Amino acid sequence: MPVIFLSPSTQEWNKYATEGNEELYMNLLADKMEPYLRSSGIAYVRNEPDRNVQGAIADSNAGYYDVHLALHSNAAPESLTGRLRGVDIYFAPKSIDSERLANIIANNLKEIYPIPEKSRAVPTNSLGEVLRTKAVAVLCELGYHDNLSDEAWLKNNLNAIAENLVRSLCDYFGIPFIQPVPVFYGMVATDGSNLNIRSYPSLEGTIIGKIPDNAAVLITGAIPGWYVVSYNGIIGYAASDYIMT
Repeated sequence: MPVIFLSPSTQEWNKYATEGNEELYMNLLADKMEPYLRSSGIAYVRNEPDRNVQGAIADSNAGYYDVHLALHSNAAPESLTGRLRGVDIYFAPKSIDSERLANIIANNLKEIYPIPEKSRAVPTNSLGEVLRTKAVAVLCELGYHDNLSDEAWLKNNLNAIAENLVRSLCDYFGIPFIQPVPVFYGMVATDGSNLNIRSYPSLEGTIIGKIPDNAAVLITGAIPGWYVVSYNGIIGYAASDYIMT
């Protein structure tokens, strides 16, 4: 199952038009994303807020991640302060996967951004979090925080943006998006045999682990016939008919 490095901005000095700052709201957005990530079976590690961009890159490269997702909001040059709007999703121009992910995110955000034509995927030759990470990376500039309209959109739609971003990740990974449920434990009931953990909610999904009969298992998401489960560090899908809750 996928694992991502989630890297909200650490730039507390980037003040918003009315109140707050980029670090605050990007971390609030990451908070909102966590339940959607868990329920959809995407594991994640977050950056350390007291480390800079170089630290985030180093921490990401020290692990094994399928995607490095950086969350930011934009600011116009001083001469244009408050006059620009738009969502820019930056990708590495030499990475097919980075470009594909950026286009998925930009296209999905058109559904909720008030000026859809201004949500776009953009190549970058300068952003380290996109170019210097081992994982497939994109950096999301989610509106201009010095523009009152973009600031209001961002602040008033944190949950919708979080859901949209996780939907995009699910589209990229080819797995179902699953709405959050309260996390709970179940017990495997297979009359003695092991219960398979699969990479996809189908009997054709690759078996990535097994759960013994009568074992307790953490359930983080549910769709008809299947649970998203976590057992001994393995996250995947298990048939719900064989788990008592």
